[in-house]
Amino acid sequence: MMKKNKWILLVLTIFGYLIVYLPLIMIVYFSLNKSERIHYDLGFGLVWYREIFNESNGLLQAIINTLQVALLSTIIATIIGTITAIGIHSLSRNNRIRMMILNNVPVINPDIVTGVSLWLVFGLLPISFGMPTMLLAHVFFSIPFVVLSVLPKLKKLDVNLFDAAQDLGCSKMQAIYKVILPSITSSIIAGALIAFTMSIDDFVISYFTAGVEFQNVSLWIYSKIGRKTFSPAVYAYNSIIVFVTIFGLFLYNLRIVKKRRKLNEKNYISS
Repeated sequence: MMKKNKWILLVLTIFGYLIVYLPLIMIVYFSLNKSERIHYDLGFGLVWYREIFNESNGLLQAIINTLQVALLSTIIATIIGTITAIGIHSLSRNNRIRMMILNNVPVINPDIVTGVSLWLVFGLLPISFGMPTMLLAHVFFSIPFVVLSVLPKLKKLDVNLFDAAQDLGCSKMQAIYKVILPSITSSIIAGALIAFTMSIDDFVISYFTAGVEFQNVSLWIYSKIGRKTFSPAVYAYNSIIVFVTIFGLFLYNLRIVKKRRKLNEKNYISS
């Protein structure tokens, strides 16, 4: 019975991983296939990776737009979200709960509702739709995720840490900059990564706030699907994103392993 259960768990595990990773494997495969159609196989090559830099298809400009919006919105949202999290953490319990309810509304709100709402708001403002409106929209929906990433770390800090920094001569701003922020750096980085991922991956909200001329990659794909102008170079772009993500996770895990080894060595020496 135990062996049977192990086999069932093994099959379910493999099935689960296939569901997650099979689409990624297919994208990498199509990015290396020289054929423009997925139903044909003309051998392997890097032709679609070179096609990314072909300015005539518009993909390169869409990638540049995506990265510009993602980087700027991440920086802005991380700064505002971190400051907001510190402010919420300093409130009384009841006020903190109220502020967290307000913060969580954009998180659980459907993207279609957020997109339409921002589209209506931007339509009332003296601002043209394009990069400015998309940037503001991405900052708007990224801030709550930064707050949710930073607040748990703030709760783990010693409640007397801020007061101790002031007793040692720091002003309130110096205590935050020199003591609090270094203590929550890991959560700030995590919030920034989530904000960047949310921005580079967004379609629905971008669709309502981009206007006619400005496109990110998701809008470019939507405008090309089903048309003869669609380029498999987008498979190459997505494959690059996958490889960069895997490489980043590898470096992050390698760093954690090294830290654990150093900590174990120190504990061994001290003991």
